[in-house]
Amino acid sequence: MATGRNVSVYSPLQTSRLDHDLPLPSVLKAPFDIVDGPPSSAAGNPDEIAKLFPNMFGQPSAKAVPSASPKNTGPVKIGVVLSGGQAPGGHNVICGIFDHLHQKQDGSKIYGFMGGPAGIMNCKYTELTSEFVHAYRNQGGFDMIRSGRDKIETPEQFKKAEETVTKLDLDGLVVIGGDDSNTNACLLAENFRQKNLKTKVIGCPKTIDGDLKCKEVPVSFGFDTACKIYAEMIGNVMTDARSTGKYYHFVRLMGRAASHITLECALQTHPNISIIGEEVASQKQTLRNVTDYITDVICKRAKTGYNYGVILIPEGLIDFIPEVQKLIAELNEILAHDVIDEAGLWKSKLNEQSKILFDFLPQAIQEQLLLERDPHGNVQVAKIETEKMLISMVETELEKRKLAGVYEGHFKGQSHFFGYEGRCGMPTNFDASYCYALGYAAAALLCSGKTGLISSVANLAAPVEDWTVGGTALTSLMDVERRHGKFKPVIKKAMVELDGAPFSKFASLREDWALNNRYISPGPIQFVGPESYAINHTLLLELGA
Repeated sequence: MATGRNVSVYSPLQTSRLDHDLPLPSVLKAPFDIVDGPPSSAAGNPDEIAKLFPNMFGQPSAKAVPSASPKNTGPVKIGVVLSGGQAPGGHNVICGIFDHLHQKQDGSKIYGFMGGPAGIMNCKYTELTSEFVHAYRNQGGFDMIRSGRDKIETPEQFKKAEETVTKLDLDGLVVIGGDDSNTNACLLAENFRQKNLKTKVIGCPKTIDGDLKCKEVPVSFGFDTACKIYAEMIGNVMTDARSTGKYYHFVRLMGRAASHITLECALQTHPNISIIGEEVASQKQTLRNVTDYITDVICKRAKTGYNYGVILIPEGLIDFIPEVQKLIAELNEILAHDVIDEAGLWKSKLNEQSKILFDFLPQAIQEQLLLERDPHGNVQVAKIETEKMLISMVETELEKRKLAGVYEGHFKGQSHFFGYEGRCGMPTNFDASYCYALGYAAAALLCSGKTGLISSVANLAAPVEDWTVGGTALTSLMDVERRHGKFKPVIKKAMVELDGAPFSKFASLREDWALNNRYISPGPIQFVGPESYAINHTLLLELGA
């Protein structure tokens, strides 16, 4: 049994947020029905997706519409699970589910599975009561029931999940997670339908990385809050850079697979340089290209008297550089079969381009690539401190230019990684309301008998009252990848679109930002006042607002 939070030790702000009134879309405040839309297909390879999901594929989307006589199915039992990394607003999704059930389906019960999907498999849960849930309203974190990264994918694991939902007599299950977690939600929905179990499954879109979205799901929750937290810290660093006049701050930001956070933070703060991984990959840039670009800007700024600046780098930059990926693949092969000799004879097994790149890397990064391997023998790319690597490489290049007489400035690099700091912040008014609506909608979808959908709330540039609410078929977001000789379903990550409005705006301004100090310091998240309901630049630009 979960013990819950002690609200007596809450700060005044936390306490005030407990009773912050959350607006609901108008359609959810009045009587409504859930109606079907047109049939769906898949994001790619529909024939293969149809084979993998014979019971889920092609089902229609759903939409909440006003009704004079809504259906009431009576009390239901719903389970909820948090899956994957934390994102601000997760507690409000659960609050939305809870409130819908107690307002619309009196006598219902909601169970929280503890520690992520493992809680489902091990039947570890707690019944969520009004008193217990209240302490988490509008609060950050996932500690109400905690999260986990386990997957339910083997026959034995599916059997355990079946036993749990049968034991609890669940009418529905809400999976709150990212792309992998929602793929898993669809697999559960397919499995339960195949076994003729009554438990329906609905997903909710969560990830601060912003890479789970489509036309029907405009944004994943947590992105708005996380970016504003990082933007505040970047703004502070900018003021520090200006104050000392002698440091270049290299800031690595979360976002391993996509650069949405880096792009959004750039739009909010106007740094001198922002590296967007998708652009690096599109232009097939090398590590030297990236280093030269940063060095060129530093040299130009030095000529105008600026020996300081701020540079944003996405966490997954290394994964976007083709030559680095090739080097890593070759190193994995060598490390799997050979001992690294001190004389460096092993280098002869690298192709010439990879050998040149390896020698170009700072010694600390060379050692990291050679010594740090995961249990499968692969280099742990995520542990490479890209910001420190770039500082070292830029420093080396600037020394060369100084000797050549083309650089007369002074360079001191400071490294930062803004990561976990953004995952559990108190959600912005936008994320708090968005998550509450997502949870309310998820419960409504389950109570209307829907399964295999992801809760979707749209028209987000409008006031909350005008948001539209529904569900989108999870299979419509899917494609397949071939792994170990089999097709595996995946929800494709949404990457930064280089022809999209957010990147286009950034590209039109970055030259000015590079040479001139257009720094913006957004300050801390605001919960009251005219800016308290402002949403992030990326979403506004993508919606054409």
